[in-house]
Amino acid sequence: MTVHDIARRLPGIPVLRDHCRALAMLDAILSPEWAGRYHSYDSRWSGTEEMASMRDGSGNEYAIVFSPAGAYVCGFAHESQMSPYAADGPWPGVLDEVPEVFRPYVEEPAFSDEDGMPVVTVCLWRQPQDAAWRAGVIEFPEDGTDDPDGAGCLFALMADRSVEACREFAEDRYETPVDLEAVRHVLALRPLTAEVIAALNPDVDPADLAKDIEQIGYPFG
Repeated sequence: MTVHDIARRLPGIPVLRDHCRALAMLDAILSPEWAGRYHSYDSRWSGTEEMASMRDGSGNEYAIVFSPAGAYVCGFAHESQMSPYAADGPWPGVLDEVPEVFRPYVEEPAFSDEDGMPVVTVCLWRQPQDAAWRAGVIEFPEDGTDDPDGAGCLFALMADRSVEACREFAEDRYETPVDLEAVRHVLALRPLTAEVIAALNPDVDPADLAKDIEQIGYPFG
């Protein structure tokens, strides 16, 4: 699976935004300690932008910026042959066709290393008027894998947004049983209640989630 496969599987911008918020809320409940979380969401990244992000603790990460211009997605799979560190810069085609309106994100320090090099193996974008997600024309390396840029691994929960896939991920990530109906509740972005929180993690006090709920912009009942 490459960035082009992911582009065909991603939903529209509003649905993707809500899914990212839900994943961040699930992680906040299941992992009260910030350092242990996989997904996060900042509804106040700037005055006009929101950002979803993922870090797996092993060097793989992504960021999705939602703005009036649309949505910009960049990801980095550190073992990919398309790593800018292996290719002495971003792989040809990954960033070359990014529209001008999204070019500031290509140079954004948060998505670059200390030398200013974009840390990216995957990039796609969508403007409000677009009928589909877009990515550059890329000649992928023939490395014997079906995920040369890491897109399939990085964005698995964006391609398969089912309740079952999200529950399976959470159980594997946090090594604990996870209530399916509570996951369904959160993925639907229904107002968070003490009962749902307890079903996911009985050790979490709902009051302790207040800052996360506000930062994520998740509804609370």
